[in-house]
Amino acid sequence: MKIVIAGAGEVGSHLAKLLSNEEQDILLLDTDQEKLASLDANYNLMTVVGNPTSFAALREAGAGDCDLFIAVTPYESNNIVACSIAKNLGAQTTVARIDTYDFMNPSNAAHVRHMGVDRVIYPEHLAAEEIITSLRRSWARNWFELHDGCIMLAGVKLREGAPLAGIQLKDFAFGHRNFHVAAIKRNHETIIPRGDDYMQVGDILYFTTTREHIGDLPGMCGKTEHRIRRVLIMGGSKMAIRLVNLAGDRFRFKIIEKDLELCRKLPQKCPDCEIIHGDARDTELLADIGIDEFDAFAALTDSSEANILTCLTAKEMGVKKTIANVENIQFISQAENLNIGTVVNKKLLASSSIFQLLLDADSSTSKCLALADAEVAELEIKPKSKLAGTPVKDLKLSRQMTLAGLIRNGEGMLITGGTVLQAGDRVVVFCLAGSLHKVEKMFN
Repeated sequence: MKIVIAGAGEVGSHLAKLLSNEEQDILLLDTDQEKLASLDANYNLMTVVGNPTSFAALREAGAGDCDLFIAVTPYESNNIVACSIAKNLGAQTTVARIDTYDFMNPSNAAHVRHMGVDRVIYPEHLAAEEIITSLRRSWARNWFELHDGCIMLAGVKLREGAPLAGIQLKDFAFGHRNFHVAAIKRNHETIIPRGDDYMQVGDILYFTTTREHIGDLPGMCGKTEHRIRRVLIMGGSKMAIRLVNLAGDRFRFKIIEKDLELCRKLPQKCPDCEIIHGDARDTELLADIGIDEFDAFAALTDSSEANILTCLTAKEMGVKKTIANVENIQFISQAENLNIGTVVNKKLLASSSIFQLLLDADSSTSKCLALADAEVAELEIKPKSKLAGTPVKDLKLSRQMTLAGLIRNGEGMLITGGTVLQAGDRVVVFCLAGSLHKVEKMFN
């Protein structure tokens, strides 16, 4: 697939790196020659120096005959213009990163398509959805519902004294047939485990299971589920505003913002939310507010370091659930190993949303990329796939992947060595980053 990415900022660069690992034909367009040179030298992609809103630059980049054109510059208007030009030049599908909800409003959908934009990506909206899911499932680090909840995948940190601590996976599989450990995050690395691996305290375990058994997971991992109602937010960022508006009346929010001018604007953008002018890094202020009376704390400023450190402080002051917006991808592994609960990165979420376009065009196909070094995909087994008709234990699958579950005739089920896959099955695949392209070939 030929893919042109306009914008080599953090989102565009990260996406280009991921897609280059998937053996796609990638071309990156930007005005920053130095940044492009660095990416060109280290990754399997091509670059063009030019303005993404220039007809000449887009023609040089081959936007007119690309399968997918993605505009992810920092400027919403430039992304819309770039997609409009690319579509008129002949691009098959266009995607624009946006910064306001207006372009997502269903009443404006026809106008957006008329401008030449097939899909829009609003990273702050995706992050807000992720945070709401985390608040509803307070015991889980990550939560994915696949194929309308037929199969659920949850990432849970194993606590000291948990029933599963020190258990070998083959013994766990024998006694708990309703669960499958698809992956383990340990010491900054995600591994696809085998039967002789042990589950250790501090591991983040990624389980797949069905809806009727998900409630057993917290106790097995030494966790308890807390109902969250009151949420304290650090930072009146776009992400915070989108969160408050998207959540509606499900939670009661209070925002601490140190910028006085922004504080004056927030009541209009978040009418049902209490706004406090102050610095949430100030422990005396947090104590005066009564932080220990809140069910959750979300640090959503643009500073990864401040968000991580303030979440640690909130934990020490008695908050059971904390959420940190970690903008720097290189900090994610360190943050996940700390006691700060859920880590949100809008770049990974945006990449996940765009990755869906690379898979089956069927809208029921889902792709989750909330991990920095692993991928979760739901793929359909085609009639001529070599996977069909063979027991899983005889497939000789790569150690970089595991088949975590399947949906057959609308019913979710886990996969064992004796499971015989059939054409039409929708299989949940957990694989290490960069191997999805190889995995997808096996299904087609």
